[in-house]
Amino acid sequence: MSDIASLGDLRGKRVLVRSDLNVPLDGTTITDDGRIRASVPTIKALVEGGARVIVCAHLGRPKGAPEAKYSLAPVATRLSELLGLPVAFADDTVGPSAQAAVDALADGGVVLLENLRFNAGETAKTDDERAEFADALAGLADAYVSDGFGVVHRKQASVYDVATRLPSAMGGLVKTEVDVLKRLTEDPERPYAVVLGGAKVADKLAVIDNLLGKADRLLIGGGMLFTFLAAQGHEIGKSLFDADSVEACKGYLERAKERGVDLVLPVDIVVGKEFSADTETAVVDADAIPADAMGLDIGPRSAQMYAEKLADARTVFWNGPMGAFEMAPFAAGTLAVAQALVDATAGGALTVVGGGDSAAAVRQLGFADDQFGHISTGGGASLEYLEGKDLPGITILEATA
Repeated sequence: MSDIASLGDLRGKRVLVRSDLNVPLDGTTITDDGRIRASVPTIKALVEGGARVIVCAHLGRPKGAPEAKYSLAPVATRLSELLGLPVAFADDTVGPSAQAAVDALADGGVVLLENLRFNAGETAKTDDERAEFADALAGLADAYVSDGFGVVHRKQASVYDVATRLPSAMGGLVKTEVDVLKRLTEDPERPYAVVLGGAKVADKLAVIDNLLGKADRLLIGGGMLFTFLAAQGHEIGKSLFDADSVEACKGYLERAKERGVDLVLPVDIVVGKEFSADTETAVVDADAIPADAMGLDIGPRSAQMYAEKLADARTVFWNGPMGAFEMAPFAAGTLAVAQALVDATAGGALTVVGGGDSAAAVRQLGFADDQFGHISTGGGASLEYLEGKDLPGITILEATA
């Protein structure tokens, strides 16, 4: 893939940058600006090169029409603070406000367009349906930089189609993400441990399937672990459970044993009667969850065991919290895994936090980004890469290089 240098001298050129600025909001307050901060280096490099920078991104899941709660206006304010320079904000994407803002750009200036998904053409399923919107976006610029790793697994107008219409390159963020993922999939340093959590086992089945041939250890936590416990014939009470995935989990347990992969499940569970921070809690053996209780975190013995399984790892990928970390009584498992990754990083291991809830968890629990080898900005994209899938936003850059 071509990087920004391949585009030549960009001074005075209009450069459309597809960033990932899909940050969590509480009203108009940004509660985690990690993705904005990750987008700054590429934008700053273009600014310093004298380009006229047009940033585009999405926020949330609007249905192809404007919705005030999904406006990128708060993001423009925060981006301006992080860049240390004014960021103009267009209140549409390809309409008169956007055109006027782009026309007004000076060399080194920045404008952020309103939410791409306020336009139905952004996420339309066919090339023809996306074409008009892609043409309009491309018409604003002289060159295109793909720097939103969190969306490169989507075949969308701003991710895929624009790259066929303009001289295109990957930004620094995307390059870093791809380089790290290649280290996870192409001859990783061993022992190679993967920690998978989160709510739904179905979301991770393809990843488990692919990694059973590559990882040395696979540690399972979060809501998905209960489908594995059910596959072993254990009572799981009112815990999260995916009946359709039980047979697949049985198969993975067998394959792990056949291939010598250490597939690790908790030995104890923190349970509660309700999904609430105020519920009465207890620690029980993993094969003895009461019928009227639900599992909400891995237990203390499991947390210690998981930390020990990670202690000598040279490569670690983690996606998905170990429990309901947003509630203090059920955060200890996730905290233990995060600390184990920090310790492994200090010992020289490559540690990768796979975006999404995992990234939110480590920040909420008080860890700094630089305590880990890499925190991905794209949970879904990372997982699809590890599944072995082609990512449209990457393949199109390779094809047009």
